[in-house]
Amino acid sequence: MAQLINRRAALAALGALAAGSVLGMGYVIRSMIDSPTPGLRLTNGPGDGGMMGVGPADMRVYMDMFARHNEITRTVEEIPGGVRTITESNSPDLATQLQTHVSSMYSHLGQGSEVMCMSSTLPTLFRNAGGYRRQLTFTPTGVIAEETADDPNLVQVIRAHAQEVSGFVRDGMPAMMQGMMGPGGMMGPGGMMGPGGMMGPGGMMGPGGMMGPPHS
Repeated sequence: MAQLINRRAALAALGALAAGSVLGMGYVIRSMIDSPTPGLRLTNGPGDGGMMGVGPADMRVYMDMFARHNEITRTVEEIPGGVRTITESNSPDLATQLQTHVSSMYSHLGQGSEVMCMSSTLPTLFRNAGGYRRQLTFTPTGVIAEETADDPNLVQVIRAHAQEVSGFVRDGMPAMMQGMMGPGGMMGPGGMMGPGGMMGPGGMMGPGGMMGPPHS
């Protein structure tokens, strides 16, 4: 059974994240992945999917892809109702990780188990997972994904997400930090560590909260 991260570790994570440090972010995530406590995860409470809604194996894939983003190529083509993206790598192990990641993400979408934190567009896509079509094709070096919808507003979000992922591929960890601090991200408004979130200002474990440090 997954265990909740303790208050001291949570506050340490909050401090590192609030500092806006890319190195701090990498340290926090790696610490959670490599923790000797099985299934350690941040959580908002019973029934919550935990930090980002993913397990340690998924997190390792994310971290490796961000660290090796320069080995990944990606093109985005707008098609009627959405996008066609081609994401590939000449490194065989990274190509396999890309295939595993996209397959896992589509499974999360199909199951309604939301993945949060890294993206400002994913929350909308998860809320409307049944409202758009997804087609995944493996290539020898990666994946081709087509995503289309009939709702013009959802088409806009699909295209915005495609460009957001391209930013991850282009810039690596700094782009992830930007996504985390935007609306819908873990540190953005409404996120777990953002204003109103459990560990954000006014939250239970945030500054001034019941379990958080006092206001300065």
